[in-house]
Amino acid sequence: MSRIGRQPIAIPPNVKVDIRGAQVVVEGPKGRLQLALPDRTSARVENGQILVTRDGDDAEARARHGLSRALLNNMVQGVTEGYVKRLEIQGVGFKAAVQGQVVTLNLGYSHPVTYAVPPSVKVTVQENTKLTVEGPDKQLVGQVAADLRAFYPPEPYKGKGVRYVGERIIRKEGKTVQ
Repeated sequence: MSRIGRQPIAIPPNVKVDIRGAQVVVEGPKGRLQLALPDRTSARVENGQILVTRDGDDAEARARHGLSRALLNNMVQGVTEGYVKRLEIQGVGFKAAVQGQVVTLNLGYSHPVTYAVPPSVKVTVQENTKLTVEGPDKQLVGQVAADLRAFYPPEPYKGKGVRYVGERIIRKEGKTVQ
């Protein structure tokens, strides 16, 4: 049995879970998420917990069992606490601004870079260089942060670019003069 898959998921009192066949809907204070369970797995609510089961004991069924449980746990955690990714911009004249659901980045290109943020994700900017990406969906928050970082990944010579807070950039030595 999958070690992850067999662990029950506790449902907090302010979260509502609705399971209809393979469709799972989780609602909480931070939002509403839905998921179609992978094949060969099923879920049920019992005694204030979500239990995930599988229909077989081969490697594929065991892998999907753990995956299903992890996805449901991320959903419950997302609608109660939410997920946060922090980015920072380094470079002279590099800055960011948010207007509604559009992030505008000035990253040294000849034009500003614009990025449309998905509706369930919130992006805020402090000090023009610190971005915070928040939302209930772990995958979507991570994807938005990765998309913003991909516009100008940190380069190894001067360290300019968009990076995650705490990310270490291994610097290279420049050309030497003889």
